[in-house]
Amino acid sequence: MNYIKQEKKMDKPKIADNTPIATDLEKGKQYLWCACGESKNQPFCDYSHVSTPFEPLSFEAKEDETGYLCMCKQSKNPPYCDGSHMSL
Repeated sequence: MNYIKQEKKMDKPKIADNTPIATDLEKGKQYLWCACGESKNQPFCDYSHVSTPFEPLSFEAKEDETGYLCMCKQSKNPPYCDGSHMSL
C-alpha cells in the first residue's frame, strides 16, 4: 500500500470558535497555539496541522495570568484575541 501525505486545501485556517477562550498561563512555560483550527485540544496544538499548510505558534507566558486566546484564528496579535471574531 502506498501512503502519501495529502495536504488539505486550506487558504484560511478553520474557525474553531467565534469567541476567545480564557486560559490559565504559567510564567515561563512554553505553549504551542493552534494556528490551523483543526486541533481537538483547542486552543493548543495537537499536531492536526500536518495535513494543512499552517504551523503552530510557539509562545512563552511572560507572567502567571489568564490569557484570552484567539479561537477564530484571524487575530493580528496571535495567540491573543484582538476582537477579529466580531467582524466574521
